[in-house]
Amino acid sequence: MSGDRVDRTAIEAAAPAAREGELVVYPTETVYGLGADATDPHAVEGVFAAKGRDRDKPVSLAVADVDAALEYTEPTEREERFMREFLPGPVTVVVERGDEVPDVLTAGASGVGVRVPDCEVARRLLAETPPLTATSANVSGQPSARTVDALDEIRERAAVVLDAGETPGGTGSTVVDVAAGTIHRRGAAVDAVERWLDESA
Repeated sequence: MSGDRVDRTAIEAAAPAAREGELVVYPTETVYGLGADATDPHAVEGVFAAKGRDRDKPVSLAVADVDAALEYTEPTEREERFMREFLPGPVTVVVERGDEVPDVLTAGASGVGVRVPDCEVARRLLAETPPLTATSANVSGQPSARTVDALDEIRERAAVVLDAGETPGGTGSTVVDVAAGTIHRRGAAVDAVERWLDESA
C-alpha cells in the first residue's frame, strides 16, 4: 500500500465531507475503514445504517495521534503511557470518554475505543477532521475489504473513497482495557500488549 496513490486533492475532498457529517472510506494498516464524524450522533447513526450494525455494538474512534485523543478522552496516567507505547499501531485502547463523545458511538458505555492507524493516508485525513469512526468498511457479517474494488454497497454510501491500493490485511486490532488488564479481542501485537500489561502491573 502506498500513500503516494492518494494525492492532496483527494484528502481535501474527504476531510470536508467528513466534517459535514458524510461517510468516507479510508485505508488503515489492516483493512479499509468507514469514517464519519465520531462526535456527531447523526453521522454515527449513518455508519450504523450503512453497515446494518446493531446499535448495541459500540464503534471505536480514530484520531491522528495520542495528543488528539486526549482532547476527547480522559485516560489515566498509565493508560496514556500505554497509548504512547502502542499508538500509532493496530491496537484499540478502551479509555474513559469525554463529554464530546456521544452515547450512540459507545452504546451508552462510559468507555470508548481509541485507534491511531499506522497508515500515513489515514493520519493525513485525521489531522484535518474531528475524530472519525473506526470500523471496517463493509456490511456487518461480510468480509472486510483490502481494496476499493472489494468494497460492497458501502462504496455507494460514501461521499469519498480514498484509494491507497491494497492494504496489508492480517488480523484486526487488539482491543485492550488497560485499567482492567483485559484484552477484549486478540489481534495484531497481542503478545507485546500482554507483556506490557504484565510488566506494568
